Amino acid sequence: MSTYHRVREPASVKDVLERTGEFEPTNALTAVVPLGPEALRILARVGFSLPPVLASETGAEHLRVRRMMAGFFSPGKVSAVTPAVRELARDAAAGVRARFDAGAHVDLAAGLADPVPPEIMSRLIGTGNPPLAELKRWSRDSLELFWGWPDEARQVELAKSAAEFYAWLRGSVRASRGTESLFGVLHAGGLDERRICSLGYFLVIAGQETTALLINTVLYRSLRDRGVWAACRDMDAARDQVRRVLATESSVHTWRRRVVADAVVDGVRLPAGAEILLELSGHHPAADGTGYGLAFGHGLHRCLGARLAELEAVVVLNEAARALPDAEGAGGDPPWLRLLSFQAPLTVGAAAPKLAGVGS
Repeated sequence: MSTYHRVREPASVKDVLERTGEFEPTNALTAVVPLGPEALRILARVGFSLPPVLASETGAEHLRVRRMMAGFFSPGKVSAVTPAVRELARDAAAGVRARFDAGAHVDLAAGLADPVPPEIMSRLIGTGNPPLAELKRWSRDSLELFWGWPDEARQVELAKSAAEFYAWLRGSVRASRGTESLFGVLHAGGLDERRICSLGYFLVIAGQETTALLINTVLYRSLRDRGVWAACRDMDAARDQVRRVLATESSVHTWRRRVVADAVVDGVRLPAGAEILLELSGHHPAADGTGYGLAFGHGLHRCLGARLAELEAVVVLNEAARALPDAEGAGGDPPWLRLLSFQAPLTVGAAAPKLAGVGS
């Protein structure tokens, strides 16, 4: 397992991300724990392959692919999909409210955070989704496989899930040829199937799972402060709360880089091949005009979906606070996802005040 040089200070994180010739992203998507032979055999059977593209690539080809993708996440496209985000969030909140009124403890993660991002991502990039339960399982398992610390037995189970995911994705990529979907545009732009699948594998996860995890944290933290929860019935207050969480406790809280040749970071000389862990959230006052610091990265590899992820989190929080003004946190401390680069509560319990303490 790699030993990382941790970079915490925002200015230093930005410096590393800007020095693209000295710090490369080739390790950004590699498994934290090298995969064992049986896990690799399972993946090989479905042709699983993740050649460098976009997040793990730099140079002219990175920029070419990024330009093709950027049109799908432009401010105009995000603005156009905003009413759909509101409608989906409102419908989901109404369903949660019905269960809430029936006297049940409800899980806002499952009821609100899970369903909205996959549907919106599907509409934006023009591809279908597998059943939600499968998508969630595949996404969580892939995050653990690549950013967790599974032993070889656990790797085998996760690899089976990743192989299912990859097989579905490859079918989706093949079906997209000749369409105006993102995968179809990448086909037309000259990317081969392996590279489209490599890009799509983590895009599908990043486009919905990391946003859902952000929403989980936003809902969890907001519910535990009745003043904040009440205030979030106002959109501006909801936006401020989402930006506070992004700056202090984002679902994607670190990212990796590898040193190309001997280099100096924060006065420390690092040899070629050294691995760097950049802290994107937790130490970053939002003084850069965005309101959330470096939560979505910086520079050449800044997240294309930043505007969309923030929108979805703000709207879901706002609709939840409106639909459930009397809700309180319930169920005690939830289980948390704790991986090298991802973190969030996996459930967000809520109930009416008279029930909130039951079973806590």
